[in-house]
Amino acid sequence: MNTIDPRPVYTRATEQAAALIKTVRPEQLDGPTPCIEFDVRTLLSHIVGGTRRIAVVGEGGDGLAMQSFAEGIADDGWAAAYDEVRVRVLRAWETDERMTSAVRVPWGEVPGHAALSGYVMEIVTHTWDLSEALGHPGELDPELAEFALATARQVLPDSRPRDEDTPFDARHQAPEGADVYEQLAAWMGRRPLDRA
Repeated sequence: MNTIDPRPVYTRATEQAAALIKTVRPEQLDGPTPCIEFDVRTLLSHIVGGTRRIAVVGEGGDGLAMQSFAEGIADDGWAAAYDEVRVRVLRAWETDERMTSAVRVPWGEVPGHAALSGYVMEIVTHTWDLSEALGHPGELDPELAEFALATARQVLPDSRPRDEDTPFDARHQAPEGADVYEQLAAWMGRRPLDRA
């Protein structure tokens, strides 16, 4: 896994996601995303629900017992719900002990730093998904995508099959000249939306 402390990277990644979520307009909630089974509302539900799961893992609980989708959030409540849960995650993962102790996550039992690096990969990928769905309303931080892509190449190498237990589709070749977010999206099996 990345040897960089993932906590500051995760903080920046959640700040970026939070800023993007604040731009979502009500009329965009039913729109498509690169996660073909999710519309924007469902993607937001997964981002909030998945982040709650990360908080529980960081607090020493069984994150796998948590749903990875949030229910009961009003259409105008996504930004507040994400802000609340991301702050909870930052508190849960702030100690050095949490970085070295083993935690159970969907891909196995791993040290905390490896788990949080995986969650950086997830939130950065979903931030790209949301940005793509919204028509890229702002620039995304390339350093976050570089960290996420390095993690993805380690935890989802070509040698590891991607099946129903893997939450990301098989990777495909990024187009020539692709930026780091497009490379990350391709590695995670994402394709840009067809806006034709």
